[in-house]
Amino acid sequence: MVNGTLEEYALAPEGIDQARLAGELLCSELKENNIPIEDVRIYYSPFSRTTNTAKTVASVLNVPFEIPQCKAMEELRERFFGPELELQSHDKYPEIWALDEKDPFLGPEGGESVSDVSSRLAAALEIMEAECQGCAVVIVSHGDPLQILQTVVHAAKQHSGSGGESLSARIEQVRVSSTLSQHRKFALLTGELRKIA
Repeated sequence: MVNGTLEEYALAPEGIDQARLAGELLCSELKENNIPIEDVRIYYSPFSRTTNTAKTVASVLNVPFEIPQCKAMEELRERFFGPELELQSHDKYPEIWALDEKDPFLGPEGGESVSDVSSRLAAALEIMEAECQGCAVVIVSHGDPLQILQTVVHAAKQHSGSGGESLSARIEQVRVSSTLSQHRKFALLTGELRKIA
C-alpha cells in the first residue's frame, strides 16, 4: 500500500482537470445551500492521487490545505487487494467484484474484503462525526472504498434503529452479506462528486 503514496502515482493532467471541475461543482453546491467555506472539512486518503485531488479541490474552494480544515485519514486509503493483485491491471477488478458479490466477507488472498473496508470506513465516519459537528464534510477516497461507503450509508439510513444510535453503529448493524455484496450498484465515475448523506 506504500506504492499508493509514491509521487509517481499522482494525478495526471486529466485527473487534475477532473478534480478542478469537481471543486467547481462543489463550490456551486455550497453556495446554493448557503454553506460557508469555513464550515467545510476535507478528509482524504493519504495516497498521492487523492492528496492531489484534495489539494486541488481545496484550492478551488480557497480553503487552506492544513489542519483542521483538511486532514489525511489512513482509513480512507484504497482497498488492499492482496500481494498477488497489488500494482496489477484494472482488468482484475471484475474477478474481485465477482468474489465480492459471492461472499463480501472473503477478500482476495491476503487482501481486504468488502466487510473489512466497511469496518474501517465506519471508524472514519465516527471520527468525522466527532470532529465535524455542523460542518459539510468532503471525503476524497478511491472507487472501491467510496462505493462500499455509499452502500453502507444508504443501508444505514434505511435501517430503523432506536433513533439515538450513531451512524457507525447503524452501519455495523447493516454489515450483512445481502447489503455488502451489492456495492457495485453505487459505482462511481472517475472524478465524480456525489452526495452520500
